[in-house]
Amino acid sequence: MAKSPPSLATTSSNPLPAGHPPVKIGRIGVLIVNLGTPQSTDYWSMRRYLKEFLSDQRVIELNPLVWKLILNLFILPFRPQKSARAYRAIWNRECDESPLLTLSRAQGEGLAKALDDDRLVVAWAMRYGHPSIGEKLTQLQDQGCDRIVTLALYPQYSATTTASVHDQLFRELMKRRWQPAIRTIPPYYDHPAYIAALAASVRRHIAEQGWQPDMLLASFHGIPKAYFDKGDPYHCHCQKTGRLLREALDLDETNFQVTFQSRFGPKEWLEPYTDERLKALPAKGMKKVLVVAPGFASDCVETLEELAIEGRDIFMAFGGEHFSCVPCLNDHPDHIEMLETLVRNEISGWL
Repeated sequence: MAKSPPSLATTSSNPLPAGHPPVKIGRIGVLIVNLGTPQSTDYWSMRRYLKEFLSDQRVIELNPLVWKLILNLFILPFRPQKSARAYRAIWNRECDESPLLTLSRAQGEGLAKALDDDRLVVAWAMRYGHPSIGEKLTQLQDQGCDRIVTLALYPQYSATTTASVHDQLFRELMKRRWQPAIRTIPPYYDHPAYIAALAASVRRHIAEQGWQPDMLLASFHGIPKAYFDKGDPYHCHCQKTGRLLREALDLDETNFQVTFQSRFGPKEWLEPYTDERLKALPAKGMKKVLVVAPGFASDCVETLEELAIEGRDIFMAFGGEHFSCVPCLNDHPDHIEMLETLVRNEISGWL
């Protein structure tokens, strides 16, 4: 049963003096953050989104002045058209928004319902675009949240993702005179509930397809190999997620592989590359392939277009017969329950 909210007119156990204006305190905010999305598929919306994303020095670790020239002269004039075509292929036309936005909203609503406590306020934000982390911090504080726990929806830690969310969170806090207490939830790449939810999603999808895959590819978003060489733990986290998922599904290494997608630019990225594996598998007699994307909490352009459309086209062109992508965990009850577990563990002691 939902508990009554704390009094918002007191500080700790001491009542405010007579005539003192109301002070909203005593509640706990839960902020879940995903990567981001353009607001529309037109050129300027795509350009604004890409500029914010590709200007993040956590994402592109080049000399800022050199990269600014490259970005503004060679990438932003042309890349928005290509990205727009990909987004149009998967756009949620019913709501006129990207699937990532639709699913993030559903995740926030599902988590709020699962937590079911008036002392807790759940909000969701995007690292790039809207709703922004700053907007949601303000909303949470306006509702009396003086303690906030933040969950970056990246199971595997990387400086390019999780750290970027935390950077932006603390940049926003630097602007505020009255800062809430903050906790950040650790990466959950090997959490039993996460692995169980992934395995269950794969089993459900295989049952729905009616055919048994020769190969299950666990495709993660790639990062430049240089970032791994500098000490980013992302590759290790992905490999452990893959191993635990393979063991949960009782598969061996002959019919399960970890691969990496979405490389950008000429430099070497984490290997093996998903698209190259899809090209090679039919020649090895593996003509029925299932792809799961454990690094994505929500279906997005990388899963719905790059994997499910481009990946399928590549695989079939090279002799494949059956291809399918497992939906991300999205707002499935297993995922919401897992997120609730993470949040409750982190706020223990605050309630």
